[in-house]
Amino acid sequence: MHVTQTIKRATLLAGIAGVLMLNGCGNKQSGATPPPAPPVVGVVIIKPQRVELTTELAGRTAAYLVAEVRPQVNGIVQKRLFTEGSDVKAGQVLYQIDPSTYRAAHASARASLSRAEATLVSARLKAKRYGELVKINAVSQQDHDDAYAALKQAEADVESSKAAVESARINLAYTRVTAPISGRIGRSLITTGALMTANQATALATIQQLSPVYVDITQTSAELLRLKHALASGQMKGGGQGGTKVKLLLEDGSTYPHEGVLKFSDVTVDQSTGSVTLRSVFANPKQLLLPGMYVRAVIQEGVNENAILAPQKGVTRNSAGNPTALVVGANNKVESRLLTVSRTIGDSWLVNEGLKAGDRLIVEGTQKAKPGSSVKPVAYTPRTGAATATAAAH
Repeated sequence: MHVTQTIKRATLLAGIAGVLMLNGCGNKQSGATPPPAPPVVGVVIIKPQRVELTTELAGRTAAYLVAEVRPQVNGIVQKRLFTEGSDVKAGQVLYQIDPSTYRAAHASARASLSRAEATLVSARLKAKRYGELVKINAVSQQDHDDAYAALKQAEADVESSKAAVESARINLAYTRVTAPISGRIGRSLITTGALMTANQATALATIQQLSPVYVDITQTSAELLRLKHALASGQMKGGGQGGTKVKLLLEDGSTYPHEGVLKFSDVTVDQSTGSVTLRSVFANPKQLLLPGMYVRAVIQEGVNENAILAPQKGVTRNSAGNPTALVVGANNKVESRLLTVSRTIGDSWLVNEGLKAGDRLIVEGTQKAKPGSSVKPVAYTPRTGAATATAAAH
């Protein structure tokens, strides 16, 4: 009886001890640290898009037409007949040279012509008479030939006199120095009373046509080759039949209101700079653009129908200076990509290699994402005051 009670008591104590051990184990398991949740990163899904590619280059404006006014006869300037800095028309008289000697020369030439014409009348009548007399042997054949030769010489003298009259008339007209083109004339380099000589080296004034106006742009030969290869491979499309469009940024940073057209590129590369000159034409109705102004030209190179753009904040540089990016791959694992980029477009890089359509590029939380680790991607939305992010489809 006593032994039975002892066994029961031992069994009860063992059961209590077992319950206490189980409770202790349960408390130990409930106190264990759970595994950390994967970090949240903001991603942008890469999508091909149509992009117009432009290049900004330095340029200088140049007049569409330039003409230097020079005298073509000698003489003293009697009058200046224009206002410096004004607009002149082609054919407008700018200077008047003393015409006295040229007027006299013209009158003398006309008198010589009249004398030659009178001699021609006499020679023609004589040749006609001798032509009739030689038929009846009233004059010798030699006299007839001499009369005919005199007629021809008189005709030549008339033609020579006419040429002399025309030359004298031209020289007289040259005493009125006219504008060869329409445009804006600069300052006069001579004054009334100055002596001018024909075809002198110093111009009297310079006229420039300012509407339209040229803009000469320089582009490196390497960039020109890259553009041609991109167009030939079909990666880009040209600007169309209307020609390549060009926009201007003025020295004060403002945009010129009129759009220009690229007309041609030079066929020679400058050996000192390795660049090629491109010439564009712009309307200049208000003559805002003056020759020699420094401008920035934005040239439309072409269109990339399937451009891959990566936000700049999602692209970093490795120790070698090459662009890299982190993308979320299969099973939400982080992958590192080495990129090849060509230029910036707005706040994005134009990616040639390294990313494809559908890639999930990490643009926020890159410091928490390590290659090979798991992350929780959410669609990135630019912050406007407070952070905004919505869950992205896995």
